[in-house]
Amino acid sequence: MNESVTWPNGANLEFVEQLYADYVNDPQSVAPEWRAYFAGLGNGEKEKRAPQLGPSFRSGSLFNPGVTPLAGGGNDEQTALWQHRVDRLIRAYRVRGHILAKVDPLSDFTPYVPELDPDYYGFSDADLDRLFVCETMKRNGRLTLREILQRLRDTYCQSIGAQFMHIDNLQMRHWLQERIEGTSNRTTLSRETQLRILTRLTDAVVFEEFIRKKFIGAKSFSLEGAESLIPLLDLAIEKAGEQGVQEIVMAMAHRGRLNVLANIIGKSPREIFREFRDEDPDLMIGGDVKYHMGYSNDWVTSAGHKVHLSLCFNPSHLEFVNPVALGRLRAKQDRTGDGKRERGLGILIHGDAAFIGEGVAQETLNLARLPGYTVGGTIHIILNNQIGFTTSPLEGRSSMYATSVAKMLPAPIFHVNGEDPEAVAHCIHLALDFRKQFHMDAVIDMYCYRRLGHNEGDEPSFTQPLLYKKIEQRKPVWEGYWDHLHKLHGVSRAEAEDLATKRRAELESELQHASRPPALKPGRDTWRKYAGGADASVPEVPTGVPKLHLSRLLDLQTQLPPQFTPHPKIVKLLETRREMARGERPLDWAAAEALAFASLATEGVRIRMSGQDCERGTFSHRHAVLHDYERGTRHMPLQHLAPDQAPVEIINSPLSETGVLGFEYGFSLDYPSALVLWEAQFGDFVNVAQVIIDQFIVSAEDKWRRLSGLVLLLPHGFEGQGPEHSSARIERFLEVCAEDNIQVVQPTTPAQFFHVLRRQAVRPWRKPLVVFTPKSMLRHPRAVSSLEELATGRFQRVIPDPVVTRGARRVLLCSGKLYYELLERREQMKLTDVAIVRLEQLYPFPVKEIEAALAGYADGTNVIWVQEEPENMGAWRFLRVTCSMTLFQRFPFTGLARPESSSPATGSAKAHRIEQERLLVSAFAEDQGPRARTETISGTKQR
Repeated sequence: MNESVTWPNGANLEFVEQLYADYVNDPQSVAPEWRAYFAGLGNGEKEKRAPQLGPSFRSGSLFNPGVTPLAGGGNDEQTALWQHRVDRLIRAYRVRGHILAKVDPLSDFTPYVPELDPDYYGFSDADLDRLFVCETMKRNGRLTLREILQRLRDTYCQSIGAQFMHIDNLQMRHWLQERIEGTSNRTTLSRETQLRILTRLTDAVVFEEFIRKKFIGAKSFSLEGAESLIPLLDLAIEKAGEQGVQEIVMAMAHRGRLNVLANIIGKSPREIFREFRDEDPDLMIGGDVKYHMGYSNDWVTSAGHKVHLSLCFNPSHLEFVNPVALGRLRAKQDRTGDGKRERGLGILIHGDAAFIGEGVAQETLNLARLPGYTVGGTIHIILNNQIGFTTSPLEGRSSMYATSVAKMLPAPIFHVNGEDPEAVAHCIHLALDFRKQFHMDAVIDMYCYRRLGHNEGDEPSFTQPLLYKKIEQRKPVWEGYWDHLHKLHGVSRAEAEDLATKRRAELESELQHASRPPALKPGRDTWRKYAGGADASVPEVPTGVPKLHLSRLLDLQTQLPPQFTPHPKIVKLLETRREMARGERPLDWAAAEALAFASLATEGVRIRMSGQDCERGTFSHRHAVLHDYERGTRHMPLQHLAPDQAPVEIINSPLSETGVLGFEYGFSLDYPSALVLWEAQFGDFVNVAQVIIDQFIVSAEDKWRRLSGLVLLLPHGFEGQGPEHSSARIERFLEVCAEDNIQVVQPTTPAQFFHVLRRQAVRPWRKPLVVFTPKSMLRHPRAVSSLEELATGRFQRVIPDPVVTRGARRVLLCSGKLYYELLERREQMKLTDVAIVRLEQLYPFPVKEIEAALAGYADGTNVIWVQEEPENMGAWRFLRVTCSMTLFQRFPFTGLARPESSSPATGSAKAHRIEQERLLVSAFAEDQGPRARTETISGTKQR
């Protein structure tokens, strides 16, 4: 700044304050140096309010007597000191007042917090009636210390404990501070709203009582003790509708789920009762338990706004549904053009122990502000049972609150007593307003309890006897709130009981009709063109693209904006791509992938791909996003193919497998026409996301009748890089293959990769596709394809040997990069009696294609599966079970692999080369009589 400017000091304060007043009225009216100085001011105050640059009082004088803020007078220095202490006290309540808040319905304990005690600042009872300036509380005039303390305690220490001072953004803090302190952190509700809350509490209580009486001993994971969730969600939907929200995606665990389904989502109670009766076991072969099921419906608010509600299906693996739900919401937003993220809302309902205990919660929070994953702010609701099954908070977390992890975001956290429904209502209104204003998450930590145990058959007093003695003495929140309304508005007991009686009658009627099969809901419009079921039920489709069009698309991806300076090595890459486009050079893996994306995008298929480092590619092969070497600007050629092309997103993800894969899976659920891909940095790391694979991707069709076309790209191959950079665990995927639930492929050519990606988008069969992609083969001189191969044909599930078509003494069946090593060794040995057949698709198992590929070989010819993986890994054991010891009653079938091992690969590059050599030697060794069912390259593994 200009050193000639004289900055504020005791001699010029009056001048500077007038200058600041001018700045507030018109920033352009002051010099640039002062404008910059004033813009940087602020210590928790509203930006456009002229602050006191000196003490917050005016010094008295004969000509300007002013008002002494402290009763009893005192010199200026002492007055300033006392005022400073008051300001510190006020700030302390903002920061730590939540500790004294009465949020726990089961505890009357009030901890001692020194910073909230006036004694800590040197005040005594004699000072309680002294006057202080309270500008930091946005109060005009003066208040006594007694009044200040009362207002602070009313605001920060009643049924709501607010945490917001961790937020770095000054504007957010100002907004929250004004909303919280301007209302004493309460909302005055109309009698109509209060009766609505009472009605919704009644609905929640009666539903749980009805279930427990009619289905004795059945698990329902009751909401009792947390019934305020129902009016909370009711008011949230109403408020969101007023704010223009048209779609709400919700996710929650099993506690209270049936209540939410019946009283919020709108699932008919008769359907729920029918599930309790379990009268259709034949229809429920597969399927899932009733408290994991999802549902969707339309809600019309009291103001006439239509809001579509979706409650996600959820496994018992708590919190893992969170990224799935947000992925679904992002897909809905993108599909409907909601780029501002205003018409869709995510509501995630967590348990206290799970929210702090499961790492996926943190991974999900981390997505909140990332451009590729943001949904415009999520409302998090913690059902704080104050226990995790039988584990107390002291055993379950190191932090004060279950919500402490949420402080990683600039998100307010409202701890609220679940037995104060009006405080709960205030919190959800404030949270939604904050989200709308700042497109940021907000957290409501609703303290409650489980009236019963973890489930209805559990005895919680085994482990928490004292806690459950307290719970037994608590009357339902419904009764407490009725008592409040009775005193406030004269709502009679008869009126309240009438609400319950009507609801019980409705449930009785629903129970009587529960024996009737439910009417089938029409399918979702977005899914009507797509099918699941058996592979054979959906025909194959042509996936070729005219050669000239391919050439043009590839050439377009080499064109750069004016004044864009690519990296010197990228210049060479672009020239190589131009040669490929002209047909002067065969296509490599990356070029084929780029053409698959480009051709689909120009046909109207949205492309969304995410993963760690996927813009460039782990192996520096993709370079889908280019960076200006001089200015650092970015350019994605795939976004500049045609004016009417579909969007193409290639997104570098955070260092997260579980959260990101869950998000992409969710995206695929609500955008079936898009090609949605997730790429692992190395395939080995996919097991970090094993819960998403097992509980969602491979089983959702069987459990929940939910289809997905998600693509997993998993780099795989044994190249001497050690146990964690070799195997994507093919065996684990094949182990869960059943009922044509997923597709598992390992292509060996760029053309095959091109066709399988296009098949995934163009064929209306929506099943997850797992692709084991190459590493060293990305640049293998023989792993190339011509434009012609992309222009014609389709994906080949099995590729026969084009050279040794008959007369073979042995047929080697293999997959992946091992094919090129076997091929090279056969050529070196100049063998003409060993055929090599490539199994490009492992599942659904291509029986007819394998039979056709082997048709020309004589009966009794040995067919040997050769794999790089240890015998207990890879595809061998799956193939042994699927094919038995004899293929098609014609060919003895055996396997060749590394010895069984607990670790996928050696960490020694030299040992790897020795093992690989033994494998190749064994693959071409002369037959020596009857073969063992499985051979390994050295018999047993040496330790």
